[in-house]
Amino acid sequence: MNSGHDTRTSAGPAGRGEITEDHPQELLPPPPSGLARLRDPGALQSSARRAVRSSLVAARRVGGGGMLPGFLIVGGQRCGTTSLARALSWHPAVVPAALHLEVHYFDTGYHHGPGWYRAHFPSPARAARAAGTPGAPEAGLVAFESSPYYLFHPLAAARIARDLPGVKLLVLLRDPVERAYSAHAHEVSLGYESERSFDRALELEDARLDGEAARITASPGYASHSHQHHAYRTRGHYAEQLTRLAAHAGRDNIHVTSSEEFFASPEPAYDAIVDFLGLPRAGYPPFTRRNARPRPAPMNPATRTALDNHYRPHDDHLAQWLGHQPSWRT
Repeated sequence: MNSGHDTRTSAGPAGRGEITEDHPQELLPPPPSGLARLRDPGALQSSARRAVRSSLVAARRVGGGGMLPGFLIVGGQRCGTTSLARALSWHPAVVPAALHLEVHYFDTGYHHGPGWYRAHFPSPARAARAAGTPGAPEAGLVAFESSPYYLFHPLAAARIARDLPGVKLLVLLRDPVERAYSAHAHEVSLGYESERSFDRALELEDARLDGEAARITASPGYASHSHQHHAYRTRGHYAEQLTRLAAHAGRDNIHVTSSEEFFASPEPAYDAIVDFLGLPRAGYPPFTRRNARPRPAPMNPATRTALDNHYRPHDDHLAQWLGHQPSWRT
């Protein structure tokens, strides 16, 4: 099964894959830039996909709006959201966003307006035809999208609650130490991070993020590159983000799943999610991990210890919010 999870070296007391020998600081290959990026097949394919997506959205806006989602996967980043999205797309009553699973409307695309958002989803009739129920286009079908920046973005929760009242929200949470390390490798590979050293990126994080959340709040059209792509440590402050989400959308509309438990034993976790969404149980998809990214070296042991100590009070706060210890602390 292939997800945002990364292979650990060994199971430590807290399940964090303790490192027992010294390793050099991780250095990732530099991302393509300039002419090299233009020649990179992956970058060209990504640009082509964005161009096609933009033209399809424009065409759909002319043709009328699609369904609005009944649930969203809102995060967290590098916690297995793509794997969960693919698994839920398999359900016969679930309709994924037609053009791209990550729409990013309520964070960086809100200025496009509701017509742009609805254009990402099929019409009820089209969805019904695809599901094999053309005579009853509204019969039990529910649309969704997955944008993991929604959980962390300071304005997304309020926008979601205002535009989609009562929408169900799915959250995946992973050991924040592992999440941070995985996120750094991910951002470097995409060309959004120039610092190939994880330790150096952590050193820069506070300065990079200083005032950015306030700027986003004060100027809703402002898109912060560092807030979205460089918040390795801060995105692991889960309780703060869940508290904000619940304040706007309601605690009863939020379902939190442990990434570790989802990948270790996906069937009960999947059943719990399906039940929360009010969908019939229809068996299980072929569970596969998506977006896994190998790393050239284990994390610096001193960095791991520092992050573990940093997250202890945040994990305690999260335990109070959840009503139980997070899986990586048990």
